[in-house]
Amino acid sequence: MCSPTRASLLTGLNHHMAGMATVPHGDPGFPGYAFELRDNAAVISEAFRDSGWATLMLGKWHLTKDSHLSDGAPKASWPLQRGFDRYYGILDAFTNFHQPHRLYADNHHLDVDDYPDGYFFSDDLTDQAMRMVDELRSSHPSRPFFMYFAHGAVHAPLQAPAADIERFRGRFDEGWDVLRDRRFERQRRLGVVPPDAVLPPRNTEELHEVGPWDELDDRSKELFARYMEVYAGMVYNIDRNFGRLRRHLEAIGEWDNTIVLFTSDNGGSREGQYTGTSAYFRTLLTQVRDTDLEQVDTDYERIDLLGGPRTLAHYPMGWAMVSCTPFRLYKINTHRGGHSVPFIVNWPARFGAAGDKLAGGIRTQYQHVTDVFPTLAELCGVEVPTSRHGVEVPEPAGASFADTLGDPSAPSTHPEQYYEMLGHRGYYRDGWSVVACHRPRRPFSADRWELHNLATDPTESVDLADDHPEKLDELLQAWDRAAWANQVFPLDEGNALMRILHPPWYAEWSTETTLRPGTPTLERWRSQQLIFQKNFDIEVALRWQPGDAGVLVAHGDQGGGYMLYVENDRLFLAHNAYGDMTVLDCGPLAEGASSVQLAVENPGSLVWNAGLSVDGELVGEAPGLVPLMAMAPFEGIDIGLDRRSPVSWDVYERHGPFPYSGRLETVTYRPGELAPDAGSLWLDYIKANGTRYE
Repeated sequence: MCSPTRASLLTGLNHHMAGMATVPHGDPGFPGYAFELRDNAAVISEAFRDSGWATLMLGKWHLTKDSHLSDGAPKASWPLQRGFDRYYGILDAFTNFHQPHRLYADNHHLDVDDYPDGYFFSDDLTDQAMRMVDELRSSHPSRPFFMYFAHGAVHAPLQAPAADIERFRGRFDEGWDVLRDRRFERQRRLGVVPPDAVLPPRNTEELHEVGPWDELDDRSKELFARYMEVYAGMVYNIDRNFGRLRRHLEAIGEWDNTIVLFTSDNGGSREGQYTGTSAYFRTLLTQVRDTDLEQVDTDYERIDLLGGPRTLAHYPMGWAMVSCTPFRLYKINTHRGGHSVPFIVNWPARFGAAGDKLAGGIRTQYQHVTDVFPTLAELCGVEVPTSRHGVEVPEPAGASFADTLGDPSAPSTHPEQYYEMLGHRGYYRDGWSVVACHRPRRPFSADRWELHNLATDPTESVDLADDHPEKLDELLQAWDRAAWANQVFPLDEGNALMRILHPPWYAEWSTETTLRPGTPTLERWRSQQLIFQKNFDIEVALRWQPGDAGVLVAHGDQGGGYMLYVENDRLFLAHNAYGDMTVLDCGPLAEGASSVQLAVENPGSLVWNAGLSVDGELVGEAPGLVPLMAMAPFEGIDIGLDRRSPVSWDVYERHGPFPYSGRLETVTYRPGELAPDAGSLWLDYIKANGTRYE
């Protein structure tokens, strides 16, 4: 998974020891789930900076827990406080690539009302990367730089410029079975996998299974192929942008003085579930198969919008399986499909003739992401710190693999490694591995452990557990020791406790809040605390006169949200349920109207009942709305306009951000009682229930 990999890459520690057991969307209080880099972890950027290098970062950070993303929160876990001189990107997990929800530059967020036509986040990041290098080199002719460029792509939502998508039109019509076979044969020809390797059958594990492409109907095939066309366009866009960056480094004479490491933070993502989705948040929320056919119908109607700013798309699991070729399973799993990813190294000509001779070479030694920090430190003559702020750092988990660059026969420097993610577990030692695929809310003791000899079976196709029980037991005991040594416990039982459990001071963010025109967009997580799994009221104080028009309050974007606005002297409520729009016309406003109130009742069972009043008189009702959950609304609260990605595309096409033209005084949010099925009301039950699975 992304954040754990990033934590290990930057610190050289195993992800639990670094404090990042999974993605940082919670605060349960366990050391392995701190969701910020531990304070005494030495970060690679700090090591390079202390050795005199400039340190630059672009893109996705996602190493700060949600409650610390806002401007008023502590910034100890932001990039500049962890060793980077410059930063430009998103602190969050992902964004709308055409209309990013919240960009940060260095130590502050950027105020952006609207993006220019043709804007794309990956292009912007590359422009900023070249600018940072130019600013450094124009200021200092020789100071070396360390750049960590963490693309937001190709994380969902799958979006790309239309021309990049068009390059791949029709390329995936044959389906995932044919293209997976073809990709595997190409890997064997290239030597990426051994010639005697076996391509496993389609994934068949419960909740992870993929069906035959040929059994799909024609409409599903067309839709699913389009998802992959968008994905491919997104990958192509990264490649094209890296080409721009390379040419720029060549032009200023830096390319032949630059080491480049290129890799991925996890295997292909199965978050699009069985049928893919045009509405990522909807799928994150439901995660069920009952609505598959209905979702295909809904998404097919939006097929021409896929890849653009109006859809938050993700491809089906079948394509994630292809992305992980030749390995089994996906991102989050501890089978090799989850964690064995491409790793490409390019080194400067000054490494000598050996560098030219070995160009294009393939290395098969087992190495781990924790090895990157010590490897770069050795290659660049940078000292790895043994303490931070006077406190000794934990023992490093990685070791330099620099010798393998010049010697294909050099031994692996990483003989063993544990894996754990959301209850999935694995252990590698000297060519052997054990691995378990965990089903949420089932006893861990019920998991079947597979045993594989990766030297002869690199794709984990043959389970040897019954043939070598002594080896199985040896590696299981090794996993247990490593888990205790790396603060892996408690394991996540899959009952949502890790997301729901939080410290008592979180209540401070769920109190009445008054916002005024001109206030920057309230940050995503802070905004959610005012509405999530509870009743809430929104009161807008204004002095309305005929002709006044615009947005009163907007919360969310094309992925989901709601908005109050005035148009043609009439009051409207727009509700975006993950792409499905409801617009409530509340009638004309009376001159001098001074209060507009939206009251939302959350009776549980995934329902919002909304009522709209003007000066105390009910003017409209919208019962049975879909509540906004998961990470939606993704954009925070705007007062007096709807910035960036809009809640309503129709309103946006007519008016853009639609700033309110009249006198708007305040907007007050009043959080009310929790919904009866709010998770925090059931903590004791969830804890007790979870012990059944330990």
